[in-house]
Amino acid sequence: MALRKLIFRVYALNSKPNSVKVLNTHMSAFSVLSPNTDLRVKHDRHNLCFSINLDGHQDSAVLRYKFTSKKEVDLLSTYVPESFRGKGVAALLSKAAMDFLVEENLKAHISCCYIKKYVEETTLLGYKDLIIKLQPK
Repeated sequence: MALRKLIFRVYALNSKPNSVKVLNTHMSAFSVLSPNTDLRVKHDRHNLCFSINLDGHQDSAVLRYKFTSKKEVDLLSTYVPESFRGKGVAALLSKAAMDFLVEENLKAHISCCYIKKYVEETTLLGYKDLIIKLQPK
């Protein structure tokens, strides 16, 4: 388990914004797509969302947020089409949102239960420091 977290931390530090590759199935509980899958997270600042266009699927996976003040956001929700659920897509969206907080020096409230779980379970990435009122399980 500690090795998984270390590998995930190294991966997170080396990943480029807006160009996230999915991790190998054996590396993270949050990523179970093929390591050859190339999913890109797009950040739409105008519409306040992160999205992933899923090949061969009409819908996109989406994480929505809103600003609650100049330096605070509320991470509202994640949506992943049913056929892609449980495969790490929401984790990619969550990571992109958390990286956005880091890059913009923002703090966040979390309304989405999936994102709460993601932050609680990826402790080595230090995301908990960015969260306002994160309630333990």
